[in-house]
Amino acid sequence: MKGIESRLTGGYWGRWQAVNRESAIFHQWAQLEATGCIDNFRILAKGKPVSRQGLYFADSDAYKWLEAACRILAQAPAPRLTELVEEFVELIRGAQAEDGYLYTFNQIHFPRTRWVNLQIEHELYCHGHLIEACIAGYRTTGDEALLDIARRLADRITEDFYGKGPRLTPGHEEIEIALLRLFEVTGNEGYFNMARQFVEQRGRDRFFAFEIVRQFISNNRRVEQAQKQVNEDQAAPAEPLPAGNTAKSPPLNQLRFYFSALTGKLLQQNKPLASQAVPVGHAVRFAYLQTAGAMLDRLSGTAGYRGTLAKSWQHMVRRRMYLTGGVGSLPGIEGFGRDYELDPAVAYAESCAALGSMYWNREMLKLTHEAQYSDLFEWQLYNAALVGMGWEGTAYLYNNPLASTGDIERRAWYKVPCCPSNLSRTWAALQDDVLDFDDEAVYIQQYFSSQHRLSMPDGELEMDLESGLPWSGEVKIRIGAAPGKPITLRMRQPSWVSAVRVVLNGVDIRLVKRAPAATLMPQEATWLEITRTWKVGDQVMLDFELPIRILHAHRKVRSVSGKVAIARGPLVYCLESIDNSGVDLFAARLNSASLEAQVSELFDGAVTITGREISGAELTFIPYHLWGNRGPSQMSVFVRV
Repeated sequence: MKGIESRLTGGYWGRWQAVNRESAIFHQWAQLEATGCIDNFRILAKGKPVSRQGLYFADSDAYKWLEAACRILAQAPAPRLTELVEEFVELIRGAQAEDGYLYTFNQIHFPRTRWVNLQIEHELYCHGHLIEACIAGYRTTGDEALLDIARRLADRITEDFYGKGPRLTPGHEEIEIALLRLFEVTGNEGYFNMARQFVEQRGRDRFFAFEIVRQFISNNRRVEQAQKQVNEDQAAPAEPLPAGNTAKSPPLNQLRFYFSALTGKLLQQNKPLASQAVPVGHAVRFAYLQTAGAMLDRLSGTAGYRGTLAKSWQHMVRRRMYLTGGVGSLPGIEGFGRDYELDPAVAYAESCAALGSMYWNREMLKLTHEAQYSDLFEWQLYNAALVGMGWEGTAYLYNNPLASTGDIERRAWYKVPCCPSNLSRTWAALQDDVLDFDDEAVYIQQYFSSQHRLSMPDGELEMDLESGLPWSGEVKIRIGAAPGKPITLRMRQPSWVSAVRVVLNGVDIRLVKRAPAATLMPQEATWLEITRTWKVGDQVMLDFELPIRILHAHRKVRSVSGKVAIARGPLVYCLESIDNSGVDLFAARLNSASLEAQVSELFDGAVTITGREISGAELTFIPYHLWGNRGPSQMSVFVRV
């Protein structure tokens, strides 16, 4: 980030970064090795006599792992991890073609073929993640050779695609983000222009329906040919991949998928971005496109997409997002349904979709400094994204329903393992989301225990944060060094607080009270502001009140009529059968007046909420993101009242 050095120092997210660093990152490497993903690069780099394994876009999972590993190494040395990174980078160098191209599916199975099925086969998606990984590695080590891998690939893409028509637009957005990040690092305007072309050309192919049908047919044929090659390789046959994720499908789901694909909505190819004010299609792709649009506006200094992005965000939050912040109602499409189509049992709410929405919020925050984007980032982080990684970092959820009868369990790996390394690269960079500054103020956006040094125009500002969230609402902000001029400190007042007490150097200076929101309303977040000439030793203490809240879904979400959800602070809670023996989670009726919060012995002292049914039976609610960590169980976010 611009002139900011940051690191997490403990607290809840320090704990998750430690799990990521010590457990998750090595577990993921072991799974990538076991499923043949890394060997795919050894085939090209070293001629290893094995069959290519995994789906055609498997490269991307390894690249996200590399980005996560590099971000982890930027925080602290780790010799074992450094060895794995160096090994993989050497394989990438050896696998990359002389002209910069790298896509193991084509290079191994179809060495004379490139860019055949851009809507489906994810070449450019894989390339985007490789570029982002190389940028992270360069920023960690300063190694120009890593940046050279990214430049060579980006130059290949620019040469092959710039100035070409909308038919040559990727189906899975991501390369746009990567090219814009590479532009930020190198200043090469060719990368910016290529990203802008990819964004602007979406929705402009008049014959898209015919093209997507051709590509579906072509892709099926190519996958069959590749599998035939693998089957004929008697020397080293491929091992079966892990099972895919399971999800509950609504009626006519497959027909809706085909209709969404043919109309272009599935891939956000139905209309240009500037006209896309309603979220449609695949939720991850949608979020990545919105992220790229916000980046284009920020980097160009224009507002070409800002208005549409704001409308689309509001529509998503008010009509197409679950109370957890999860997005994407439908399997198959892996994305948005109709307005208020938010059945908790059907909810797809992919972990990667939550992450994509967080990236979009991050960019909208940079663009506007509006507190609502920081607020939704936090809510999705704690609920819709964190649920994707198990407590020990070695078991994951791909999709995240808000109700389960026991058919969803955490797994060590998936046939499509896009979420684990995506979660890891996000956890490894959370220190960069705590604060930002511009000419007007320093913004404290997230409350993670952390240390920061800001290089500002008038001198350095050093700041420590100590946060009790998500369990307690006390946050302390200490000044370690400061310029001798007034600085405005803007601290986010979350939408979920009912009261906040602001204390400066031991003196109460403000008390803000309001009625607790009865639903998810990030739009109610705002900034608490203090302007002064800060001195070494100054301390601001924020005391956020964390009442238990009863949340209601919109009345048009009929599947939860007569039900409520429970929240406290930034956390949504749920009933899990392992804590509620003998209770029918889906028939129980809650006595809302009986709810109490208490520190438990679960998960290193998590705050649970206890209450009673109307009949008097005891109920225990745990944070939603922690469910599924203790074996098979049933779960429900909503409870009858």
